[in-house]
Amino acid sequence: MGNNKYKVLIVEDDRTIASFIQTILETNGYQVLTAERCRQGILVFTSHLPDLVVLDLGLPDMDGEEFIRQIRSVSTVPIIVLSARTEEADKVSALDLGANDYMTKPFGTGELVARIRAALRTSRHAGLIPELPGGNFVAGDLVIDFDRRQVTAAGKSIHLTQTEYNILALLSQHTGKVLTYAAIIREIWGGMDDGSVKKLQVNMANIRKKLGCRPGDNRYFINELGVGYRMLDE
Repeated sequence: MGNNKYKVLIVEDDRTIASFIQTILETNGYQVLTAERCRQGILVFTSHLPDLVVLDLGLPDMDGEEFIRQIRSVSTVPIIVLSARTEEADKVSALDLGANDYMTKPFGTGELVARIRAALRTSRHAGLIPELPGGNFVAGDLVIDFDRRQVTAAGKSIHLTQTEYNILALLSQHTGKVLTYAAIIREIWGGMDDGSVKKLQVNMANIRKKLGCRPGDNRYFINELGVGYRMLDE
């Protein structure tokens, strides 16, 4: 598929899995670096500055969450967690620390490569939308005009409340990344209370309805059940 020049660091202590992922990525044109321990992974990252990291959490020397903490203190490089941990709390914790995505083992190779492509696309365009965005966000037939605070879908003007618009704009600024319920709630309402998640879900349901999405229609964003929401970029 050609050499796309991207460097991917795999931090995984299971050599069989690491070798399998390396073969998949090299077949798809990626340059691959590997590390079996957290500290080694941090050293390889610092030395080679990869474009993306695929990270296991259950590492021999320390938990992979420590890798996320240290890397996030110096870099915004995409981190995709690939872990045998399936508990919701583990997913939320890793995403809140700054992981861009979370996949559980066993995993589909096609899905892994697709998520890597999506994370790299988002990273490549990072910085084009400032903290207070201007210009347009476009994903398929969805257009957000940040300057005018207007939204159109399939050429039709969509009338959102201020809260609904703010949620949609926030998701668009983090395209391809799962934003946890807590992260969205903190940004939109400033803090959590007992009814916060339900309030967010009601607003998201209203946004879907206004965009013309039927139940199960993932045209614009995906609900990662029990975790949060992810805006799609194509």
